[in-house]
Amino acid sequence: MAGDGTGVLFRVTTFGESHGPALGAVVEGCPPGLALDIDALQADLDRRRPGQSKLTTPRKEADRVEVLSGLFEGRTTGTAIALLLRNEGAYSKSYDHVRDLYRPGHADFTYAARYGVRDHRGGGRASARETAARVAAAAIARQWLAAAHGVEVLGWVASVADVEAVVDAGAVTREAVEAHATRCPDPTAAAAMEAAIKAARADGDTLGGVVGCLARGVPAGWGAPVFDRLEADLAKACLSLPACKGFEIGSGFAGTRLRGTEHNDAFVMEGDRVRTATNRAGGVLGGISTGEDILVRAAFKPVSSHFAPQQTVTTDGRATTFRNKGRHDPCVLPRAVPLVEAAMLLTLADHALRAAAVRG
Repeated sequence: MAGDGTGVLFRVTTFGESHGPALGAVVEGCPPGLALDIDALQADLDRRRPGQSKLTTPRKEADRVEVLSGLFEGRTTGTAIALLLRNEGAYSKSYDHVRDLYRPGHADFTYAARYGVRDHRGGGRASARETAARVAAAAIARQWLAAAHGVEVLGWVASVADVEAVVDAGAVTREAVEAHATRCPDPTAAAAMEAAIKAARADGDTLGGVVGCLARGVPAGWGAPVFDRLEADLAKACLSLPACKGFEIGSGFAGTRLRGTEHNDAFVMEGDRVRTATNRAGGVLGGISTGEDILVRAAFKPVSSHFAPQQTVTTDGRATTFRNKGRHDPCVLPRAVPLVEAAMLLTLADHALRAAAVRG
């Protein structure tokens, strides 16, 4: 198995490399009859694309989506939906100097170890450019989840380096997130994050941070026990994103500092609906959604492509020093927000269909 696909019933496979002619995705299992809004799909891609602000890589890609199949008169047919995104701004010569060496922090060595060959141009399949295809596929999931179930998924930048935002997750809005180039809805923290990112870029360095993401409107009963727990699939989806090194749901690691008497969410009745008085579980119990908001956090390491000298070895084992060249994000966090949303959307769409298959 190549590991290029995700999902059981809402199945997505991506293809293409950072410096190949195109990227794309094939979406299988999207229910028929969805009136697909291509402009809304494009808007999701625009939030991920490079060159969107002074805080991101200057690589220019329009990322205009082409829908090749699975639509008739603007509605999904239930058959496979093929999406294509052509690469237009790839400058492969910028990577000639790393053809015969392994860049620290990158997948150069591990891809060579697995396959015996690697695409040195921008990292090939290991490049974050691949995520454009995921975002395109997830935009379909977003529209179906909203239309069929009233589900909303919203992410934001929660921290950059040591700058922490103060965010009421339950009240955060898309407008507040998109009001600043950092995608942090806390204006004070957003300004500090911007300054930190610009300072790191001036130093030829990079920063990491955390993305928070919330799913509103998920009903109770999505997910599965044991190996296919909802939080396990959410974790896998997030940790499959380039540079993602950590995942939390609900209280996460902070919950380890509480006692059980402090941590449990009491059940209460709200009309004829069972609710929890608090939501430290993050909307999931026993691998199945509770009907409360699902809150996750994904941690992203500092971008590996900084511009200071680095020690490494060549492909034939000689020690060497190199410096990165080319166009790189000083911090992935602003562009990682739609990626974490995509991870959540694809997972939820799949589990929504799986729950329907069980309950009928």
